[in-house]
Amino acid sequence: MYQALYRKWRPKTFSDVIGQSHITETLRKQVAEGRTSHAYLFTGTRGTGKTTCAKILAKAVNCEHPEGGDPCCRCPSCLGIENGSFLDVMELDAASNNGVDQVRALRDEAIYAPANVKKRVYIVDEVHMLSVPAFNALLKILEEPPEHLMFILATTELHKVPATILSRCQRFSFKRITPQDIAARLLYVAGQEGIELTADGAELLSRLADGALRDGLSLLDQCAASGGTVDSRAVLDALGLAGNLQTAQLLEHVLRRDAQSALLGLEHLYQGGRDVGAVLGELSTLVRDLLLRRTAPEGGAALLSGGYDAATLDRLGRDVPAARLIHLAATLQKTSADLYYSTNRRTDAELCLLRLCDETLSGDLTALAARVDRLEESARRGRLLRSAAAQSEETAPAPGPAPAPPPAPAAEDTPPWETPDEERPPLPEEPPLPEEPGARVVDVPEAPPVQAEPARGAAAPAAEAAPAVPKSQTPPAAADGSWWRALAEGCKGRLPAMYRAFLDMCTGVLEGELLTVYAPDDITLGRLDNDRVRGALTDEAADGGITVRVAFRTGEPPRATPRENLQNLLKFGSQFDNIEIK
Repeated sequence: MYQALYRKWRPKTFSDVIGQSHITETLRKQVAEGRTSHAYLFTGTRGTGKTTCAKILAKAVNCEHPEGGDPCCRCPSCLGIENGSFLDVMELDAASNNGVDQVRALRDEAIYAPANVKKRVYIVDEVHMLSVPAFNALLKILEEPPEHLMFILATTELHKVPATILSRCQRFSFKRITPQDIAARLLYVAGQEGIELTADGAELLSRLADGALRDGLSLLDQCAASGGTVDSRAVLDALGLAGNLQTAQLLEHVLRRDAQSALLGLEHLYQGGRDVGAVLGELSTLVRDLLLRRTAPEGGAALLSGGYDAATLDRLGRDVPAARLIHLAATLQKTSADLYYSTNRRTDAELCLLRLCDETLSGDLTALAARVDRLEESARRGRLLRSAAAQSEETAPAPGPAPAPPPAPAAEDTPPWETPDEERPPLPEEPPLPEEPGARVVDVPEAPPVQAEPARGAAAPAAEAAPAVPKSQTPPAAADGSWWRALAEGCKGRLPAMYRAFLDMCTGVLEGELLTVYAPDDITLGRLDNDRVRGALTDEAADGGITVRVAFRTGEPPRATPRENLQNLLKFGSQFDNIEIK
């Protein structure tokens, strides 16, 4: 009769156990030196070897010819325990024998000496399932057992075992078996069984096993039943994981911010019978794998789910920042948790996909941060374009002298109020101020033109040129405190997005070396009044050669005169030339 691979290849000795050398070496030495305990507690996840090691230990303490702490597996005791004919070694399931009456019967029976072996051994699997009275009934005999009695308790949920039981046992924690060890064991078993298992198939099976060798052998048994070579494609087909490719395509649409294709992909999966909650769960698992490969490319390979091959993960994770992956994972996790209370799961899943494609639809600080990032990226591109235009103008050949001034001169980059007096043309030939995009336009009645004197030179003295500038030509940026906005824009690269949003709500007033920042309310003041924001403002001003002290207040700032605003603008203008104030 055919026997399952995980039963057929169950370890018989401690040396056959895979991935638990820290436990098997200790148990082997205890058996060899005759220093075994009367009670053991084996903890760990499923398929890691708890019950297997318990049976090997039961054989080792009763073996007639032990070999360095390992059972010989040939003596009558080993053979009787192996085939279950000796009732002195019993394996109990606490899930179905969890009552106090069963434990009392076990306790009354345990006092009798064994009939065929040296020690009576009770292996209690899933011991955390025992009731509180059953644990209490087990305490006394567990604390003072007879010489011939040994208890081996096994559990997957250590936190449910009472502390009174833990203190009476030697505890051994079984760790998850690494994918490398599982893959090596699967290749060995496949070679012995004549199964054509490829390296990529073994790697995929080892990740799907999730640290449990028994699960890996069961999956190999299932894939080998279809016949032929067991590679990664055959594993996906045999285990019904081919739908993961559709999940990967759906995530690819999300990463490209193609909301229409993402919604159509979800509709296709929904019409095919897939639950929207399961689809979101698969997306969350895939995003987790991408995040692990991005943050821990070497050691994170052991943490991957195993449902996706390396080529798919490399293709999807290319050029995706870790911050966006974290946003995708958090949004999927929150939506999956809220689906339990949803009245329309499909609509919630579609809204989740829309938020994944466009972060600005989230309606929280994530949306604000995404909008700020886009604005900064747009401003950065604009500065690069302006810098390239300025360089092209500098490298262009100077035009020859013209006999007459052009009727409509081109706008200059340098505003007239920042042009040195000695470089300015005579007042009658001075062109009007250029109108910059976004600047405020003030309607000013035309003044009669000033007639030029024949005896005056090409450059007028500053004392004569300054009064001729109309008051209406005061720079618009100086009249509304734009120097403060320029300073705030300059220090945004030093602060997170949350501080930038609150900083835009404030107004700064400079009096000497004191920069007073006025916040509209106490909430904004509480967010900004800290050393981080204060240091950013101070450092940004210091980069421009200005030393300031920063203070925060609540309320409206005092209105400054146009002359004070103009002085502040000129004071900070050289530092923030590349910033365009809208």
